[in-house]
Amino acid sequence: MSKTPILDSKQQTVAIGDIIRVTTLSKQFIKSFPEDERILIESMIGNFFKIIAIDEEGQACIMREWHDERGQLQTHVIALDSEEMEKV
Repeated sequence: MSKTPILDSKQQTVAIGDIIRVTTLSKQFIKSFPEDERILIESMIGNFFKIIAIDEEGQACIMREWHDERGQLQTHVIALDSEEMEKV
């Protein structure tokens, strides 16, 4: 794991437990998901999440949870680049 501080889009330091707002996600990243999940990933933009981990590349990770049509819990953990988040 990197010792370099993790910064958001406004150059604020972020850490595990901080609340961030997802400001953008790359179109390429969104298209990497199955078509039926893309709307869920896109819906993360503008919403608030807690940083749950820092990955091996030094990126802040957040988790999105939802229930599928069968009522089963589904999750996605994604790592964000600095320009994709803003600390609140």
